[in-house]
Amino acid sequence: MIICTKKMDYPLGTQCQRVQNQVIKVNAEKERASLRCMKALASKGGVDAVSQQMASHPQYLESFLRTQHYILHMDGPLPLQYRHYIAIMAAARHHCGYLVSLHSAHFLRVGGDPLWLQGLEAVPPRLQHLDQLNKVLAHQPWLTARSHIQALLKTGEQCWSLAELVQAVVLLAHCHSLCSFVFGSGTDTDPVPLPRAPNGTPPGYCLCDAANGNVSVPQPLTSPSEHTTRRRSLDSSCEMVCLKERIQKSQEEKERRGEHLLHTQTLQHTDVEDEEEMTYSADPSRFITDPEFGYQEFARREEDHFQVFRVQDYSWEDHGFSLVNRLYSDIGHLLDDRFRSVTALPSSHGPDLKRATWNYIHCMLGIRYDDYDYGEVNQLLEKELKLYIKSVACYPDATKTPLCPLPWAPLKPSERIHVNLLIMEARLQAELLYALRAITQYMIA
Repeated sequence: MIICTKKMDYPLGTQCQRVQNQVIKVNAEKERASLRCMKALASKGGVDAVSQQMASHPQYLESFLRTQHYILHMDGPLPLQYRHYIAIMAAARHHCGYLVSLHSAHFLRVGGDPLWLQGLEAVPPRLQHLDQLNKVLAHQPWLTARSHIQALLKTGEQCWSLAELVQAVVLLAHCHSLCSFVFGSGTDTDPVPLPRAPNGTPPGYCLCDAANGNVSVPQPLTSPSEHTTRRRSLDSSCEMVCLKERIQKSQEEKERRGEHLLHTQTLQHTDVEDEEEMTYSADPSRFITDPEFGYQEFARREEDHFQVFRVQDYSWEDHGFSLVNRLYSDIGHLLDDRFRSVTALPSSHGPDLKRATWNYIHCMLGIRYDDYDYGEVNQLLEKELKLYIKSVACYPDATKTPLCPLPWAPLKPSERIHVNLLIMEARLQAELLYALRAITQYMIA
């Protein structure tokens, strides 16, 4: 390596030093992003297929993982078994075998009753009662009404508390929208590893949270305390090299094969011996009722009595955020960070295309913005792209045999993932708006 210094007595020296400093700066930024991503994945016990797909956008991935970890593992009104079973119910509505199997394995890890995995008829009535809301939110969220909320909160032994219901709603919306990403990115074709916690730690135990002395709110994955208090620090050179090599190997193998995904690979600490991967397979159909119920075109005809949801009357920023954050502490901040992270992702196509994509998805789900010219949707989104977005957002399991595959050729891999992230987050916010509006109507009635 030739090192150029400012003491060099020829003009090229200064230029060389400048270039070298720029390269070092760029590499340092990549190193920081890669480290953050690897820490997040390693703290989960492995690199799952979804995280591999999102890894091209590390800042968003961090926000996504923090939210997911919070609703599945951190303090909340619902027991862990209920959380994973609700995730199973949500994923089953879209026949997402990947997520159903993943959460079935998690469900058993946290002590869930194996009999519950036989189907909805084997679970407590209060979970069965959630099925109607799950069905409506997944396929026709505009049907969500105060009556759905009232039916679940009515007095009785099997009723839900308001706090429990809000966490359940967040879980349902999170998993419904994640199904869109799973199918849109082709992740559903991957085998699912049985989740493992790091050696000596209970399921759902987050090393970075323990190091921070935090038991309720997840801290940024790059907080300084990680570097000083974590016993088996990921900053050790040996572990860092190991983690880098495995992720790089995964990416190289993925590119070489030209596949959408790789089989899940587990990252473990260097002093822990590798164990054989175990998989759990569950049939999604056993967790759903009324399988014929699905997405229909949002009706705007007067006789159908469906009113357009106007964001000016009930928005995430002015209404949904404050309500969900009050009833389910801190989740509003985490969800809001996800929405902001995905809209802030760099794109060569500019912000207009991102807004057109977001508003088009909301429009298909009955949500309209009075201050937006919807003529831009047809101007900015090609017909094939619109069909792809609609398929992934509204009936994602149909993309197992794509009705109209997105014309990927002109897009970089990270931009393809960006499109699927926009679809996921726009759908997530739409479901939350409908559910939270219904809860609001119940509370003020």
